[in-house]
Amino acid sequence: MLSSRTTRLSVKSVVPFRAFLTSWAHVPQGPPDAILGVTDAFKKDQHPKKMNLGVGAYRDDRGKPCVLNAVRKAEEMILKDKLDKEYLPITGLASFTKEAALLAYGKDSEPLGEGRIAVTQSISGTGALRIGGTFLNRFYQHNKKIFVPTPTWGNHHAVFRDSGLEVGQYRYYDKLTNGLDFNGFVEDIQNAPKNSIFLLHACAHNPTGVDPTPQQWDQLSKIIKERNHFTFFDMAYQGFASGDTDRDAYAIRKFVSDGHRLCLSQSFAKNMGLYAERVGSFSIISDNPKEKAAIDSQLKILIRPMYSNPPVNGSRIASYVLSNPELNKEWLGEVKTMADRIITMRDKLKKHLVQDFESKHNWNHITDQIGMFCYTGLKPEQVERLTNDFHVYLTKDGRISIAGISSHNVKYLAEAIHEVTK
Repeated sequence: MLSSRTTRLSVKSVVPFRAFLTSWAHVPQGPPDAILGVTDAFKKDQHPKKMNLGVGAYRDDRGKPCVLNAVRKAEEMILKDKLDKEYLPITGLASFTKEAALLAYGKDSEPLGEGRIAVTQSISGTGALRIGGTFLNRFYQHNKKIFVPTPTWGNHHAVFRDSGLEVGQYRYYDKLTNGLDFNGFVEDIQNAPKNSIFLLHACAHNPTGVDPTPQQWDQLSKIIKERNHFTFFDMAYQGFASGDTDRDAYAIRKFVSDGHRLCLSQSFAKNMGLYAERVGSFSIISDNPKEKAAIDSQLKILIRPMYSNPPVNGSRIASYVLSNPELNKEWLGEVKTMADRIITMRDKLKKHLVQDFESKHNWNHITDQIGMFCYTGLKPEQVERLTNDFHVYLTKDGRISIAGISSHNVKYLAEAIHEVTK
């Protein structure tokens, strides 16, 4: 039999445990992710013609995930080389970061040749953005406000807010034309306080698929430099937009040649199909090698408590593909094939709408836009009807992933869009 003293101690010991169990009662239920919600609803639908146009990943013409041949061959080489699994340095695999910078800035890049670009491997593009946002918050000595386009990739706001930056917006998409609001873009650059930070999509703008022309990029570079703004480029689709990695890097290389000391987020999820490998890089241009060394040291200090050092497998794959001449040639061909398939789907969707169903609407924006995503201009109620009546799943803003369309269902999609936009 327990003594009264033992009983009292036992009761007291229970109270803190119960208090702990209720410590998180104040935590509110967060909203579901919009895109993941679309995917969940799609999976539950049993209709044979259902389509998922919300997913931001490439699919082949059978609607299946695609692993590139160049990637498979690189994996075989890595296995044959019997490499170890030791920790990477904090800034990642040196052979990968070298090739990533070369791909982005080009072999003729002056700051690259002079050793003025600090580069670190990152946890894909999202990780690169977070590294960049935190670095700017710590060391950018001017306006701690970053302006992002309206609209932009949904994660940009959260990443930069959590990095400690204030997030503003600039005009970008024109709903009336389903194209670029260039005049509004320029006005907002000119009206922003000097030395502000501007986030620019290098190519294949997500979610609209609307990019400036080379001539417009030239003007933007000039105006941004006149206002002493700092440019942060996000490039998640190099090669995946036009099929040409050099063409898709035009904006970055133009800004660099104009003297901008920009920073850059790169992702290899889309253009190499390395989605789950989380391969990316962050780079920033300095004025001289001494300044680069200081930036390198601070990037290491920033990354060390964040995730210590990056994973090796994906960066090895990318490094092999980029550095091996035969693999690189094959990869560039596969990138063009993916880009061309998307361009073909755009052409067919527009053709079916205009010629087969004689839609009275202007659908030129379908082929004017570029990359994986298309802003259709569909209204929320039309999107809802597409889902309810035709089992076509997309986000409420009317954005569709062109990669989710195939030669087998493009006419069905065109008919569905025609029906809800009559």
